[in-house]
Amino acid sequence: MTTTEDIAIHDIDGLIDRMAAGLRSLLAERRIDDPVMIGIHSGGVWVAERLHRELGLSQPLGSLDITFYRDDFSRIGLHPQVKPSSLPFAIDDRHIILVDDVLNTGRTVRAALNEIFDFGRPASVVLAVLVDRDGRELPVEAQVTGCFLDLGPDREIKLRGPAPLSLDIVERGGEGGA
Repeated sequence: MTTTEDIAIHDIDGLIDRMAAGLRSLLAERRIDDPVMIGIHSGGVWVAERLHRELGLSQPLGSLDITFYRDDFSRIGLHPQVKPSSLPFAIDDRHIILVDDVLNTGRTVRAALNEIFDFGRPASVVLAVLVDRDGRELPVEAQVTGCFLDLGPDREIKLRGPAPLSLDIVERGGEGGA
């Protein structure tokens, strides 16, 4: 059986097109003409690569690995795939588009903001996510989303990539579960 959420998550190109249109509109409304974009490792970077190309941004794409900024670092330890963050531009007084794949609890975004502010003080940060889902634990809201999914506590959504990008809904604790 195909559900509305199945149709939405299988049209990655459509979701990214929706995000790009939303970002163009928001940037025009706020009169931001030279933003920088940062993707959160790893799924957020994959989405950001596509958005960065589609928007034709002039500055190089930045990436964050927020592993050391997580609030559960002392409980889960070091992930074996830690990669360095790369911000090939100054942060101070810049308008930043922060991109992630899935917004759930808000804790990943909180960690990313902490890391960004360790590099400097941006003029503004716009949060763009491919999928905004239920389960928020912190007061974090995306300004631009590809889609919203109400999955309940027993299911997770996982972005696979980098090419091709695909989204899978899995039972919590099942394969691919975070």
